[in-house]
Amino acid sequence: MKVIQASSENLNQLVPLFDGYRAFYKQPSNIEAARTFLTERFSKKDSIIFIALDENENGLGFTQLYPSFSSVKMQRTYILNDLYVLEKARGKGIGEALMNKAKEFAIANHSRGLTLETDYDNPAQKLYERLGWKRDNKVFHYTWEIK
Repeated sequence: MKVIQASSENLNQLVPLFDGYRAFYKQPSNIEAARTFLTERFSKKDSIIFIALDENENGLGFTQLYPSFSSVKMQRTYILNDLYVLEKARGKGIGEALMNKAKEFAIANHSRGLTLETDYDNPAQKLYERLGWKRDNKVFHYTWEIK
């Protein structure tokens, strides 16, 4: 297994993973919309995607980072928005490898760090904590959505 920074050349490997990620969060499958969304991310260069591949170049999982900034720290930071591993590939260190690749990228790019949000019952919290991520108990996050 290897983890690489994905490009538009990896779309065929990424699309089913991204669609599976959305299905995990109870969204309807839509392969074409997934392809369009990912194509836009690559063309607009507004996210960084890492993909885990097996020895036959099949996609096993991915993570997607979105750049942001901390005005207080005057530094770039990244939002680890998506992390997904195929169900059949779970428990083999792929999620850990993807998260470590994201950490290496953040360090290499002199960013403040990475942040993520997750459901309160997501079992991946154990992985995050094992890898040194800290749950923020000092601030609240609020969201506002256009209806």
